[in-house]
Amino acid sequence: MELKFTKEHEWLRVEHDNIVTVGITDYAQSQLGDIVFVDIPTVGETLQQGDIFGAVEAVKTVADLFLPVSGKVLEANATVNDAPQTVNQSPYQEGWIIKLEMTHPQEVSALLSEAEYQKIIS
Repeated sequence: MELKFTKEHEWLRVEHDNIVTVGITDYAQSQLGDIVFVDIPTVGETLQQGDIFGAVEAVKTVADLFLPVSGKVLEANATVNDAPQTVNQSPYQEGWIIKLEMTHPQEVSALLSEAEYQKIIS
């Protein structure tokens, strides 16, 4: 399944039904540097598109995470909780951040394609 992107450097992949996986892009992790902590206090909460759902802490900075689409946060990735460097090593596979049940699936269509995202970061 293709990825969709936000201008804030999150990616989204629709898994099945209205369930999506969300993470930060390879560009974002490379700009942050060594990630040392991922904070996701929103599991179980229903949030709106653009809301902050957590933060990624690197050695020198902290970056807020913004929800690409509205929905209920179902799960935070336990792997990145125990080994935050997984986000650096595999941002699109093992380093995902949350799983979300979308409340407004039509919001996906407003996200950026990979080509559109590449234009923003280049």
